[in-house]
Amino acid sequence: MSDSARRSSLWAHDATLCHKGVPSLIGVDEAGRGALAGPVMAAAVFVEATFFESREAQSEAVAINDSKQLKAEDREAQHTLILGWRERGLIRCAWAEGSVTEIETLNILGATRLAMQRSLEGLGMPLPTPEGDMPLFQSDSANQSEIRNLKSKIIVDGRPLKPFPYPHQGLVKGDGTSLCIAAASILAKVERDRLMKKLCTQHTGYGFSRHKGYGTTEHRDALARLGPCPEHRKLFLRKVLG
Repeated sequence: MSDSARRSSLWAHDATLCHKGVPSLIGVDEAGRGALAGPVMAAAVFVEATFFESREAQSEAVAINDSKQLKAEDREAQHTLILGWRERGLIRCAWAEGSVTEIETLNILGATRLAMQRSLEGLGMPLPTPEGDMPLFQSDSANQSEIRNLKSKIIVDGRPLKPFPYPHQGLVKGDGTSLCIAAASILAKVERDRLMKKLCTQHTGYGFSRHKGYGTTEHRDALARLGPCPEHRKLFLRKVLG
């Protein structure tokens, strides 16, 4: 499959879900789970079914892809596009992190779940609740959009999260399948990369701005020379430092 066909398939995947009666979608993904340093970052992207009626958005969305398949400059460009959609009222999006301290306390899976939960709650809208937990009476102030949002389908890259407070579906390789998840992967990756560049100025000598905390040869050599800094995940360094 060509790159353009694959990217068009991301739009088609989510549009098909909405055409089958899903009123809105929320895609969730993370970045930095396998790094030796820095937080894990998660992002959530919400779209209503009406988004897929926009030919302009469809044309623009062809550029969206799994963040791992994009060059850094392309990720930055698509990050700008996604935030532009938000400014135009076409989507909602948010991102949040699980800190190094939380990774040490909760392990990386627990911190990732927490970052994903925070990103969802950062959307600033009602979120789906488990079956049977819907309010008996809907508030008079609730509009139809809020009611639809309560029926949003949350799709998360990878396997389902357990435990997790919101009903969702795991989608293995979702960042290469779903437009919403791919967009979330771009937001999470770009925001984390920007954070690692800032940390590079605070903790010099490790090269965070280049390898973003991953276990490259440069990073391992710096660890052997300097030892870990507060942004390193100590549990991840056992095999590196011995």
